[in-house]
Amino acid sequence: MLDRYKRSLDTVTEQELEKIRSKTVGVVGAGGLGGYVIEMLARFGVGTLRIIDGDRFDETNLNRQLLAVEANLGKAKAEEAALRVAAINSTVQTEILAGKFGSENADQFLSGLDVVLDCLDNVGTRLLLEQRCKVLGIPLVHGAVGAWSGQVLTILPGDDTLYNLYGADGTPIPPIGAASFVPATIASYQVAECIKLLIGRGDLLRRRMMCFDLWNNHHFVVDLDD
Repeated sequence: MLDRYKRSLDTVTEQELEKIRSKTVGVVGAGGLGGYVIEMLARFGVGTLRIIDGDRFDETNLNRQLLAVEANLGKAKAEEAALRVAAINSTVQTEILAGKFGSENADQFLSGLDVVLDCLDNVGTRLLLEQRCKVLGIPLVHGAVGAWSGQVLTILPGDDTLYNLYGADGTPIPPIGAASFVPATIASYQVAECIKLLIGRGDLLRRRMMCFDLWNNHHFVVDLDD
């Protein structure tokens, strides 16, 4: 075993680490949530990270997005994410699609993935992602943030959790800024759910949504009945 993974052996077994290193995980969105998710998965040693994002970094990203630095403003988020992964862990492969996730490229992006992480910022695209993951039989880990709050849940193939949560029409929710520590918190829980899915053990937030209010130091789980 590589020395870089030895400190992970108190969290998973050596066999599970090898299993993780054989998996391909998709991250949809490389911004606030996605940057932290990509960082953590690279450090854990996921075999391949497939990243999709059509945006470029701008100055408004600097307050909360891990991958945004002054030197890369104007550069493609997906490409900068791949560079970050290479700098962290050269054993992790990256596949990038520098375009927005949509119906025209959804199946191409999702094909062959073991788990997908939803790091998007709009309801309509989240619903599309859930629908295509359902058709393709891929587990999906949802995360969302706003101001001092956030939420996490896991969707297994066959579930319609986001559809039931947001409604069939996917009514748009105006974008809300977030403090730097909020996406870091939610991304941590998303990655924990992802690792549990990859190794096939652990208590999942399936049909349950963990909600965080960091301003009031509250967190609670809401039962969601499909």
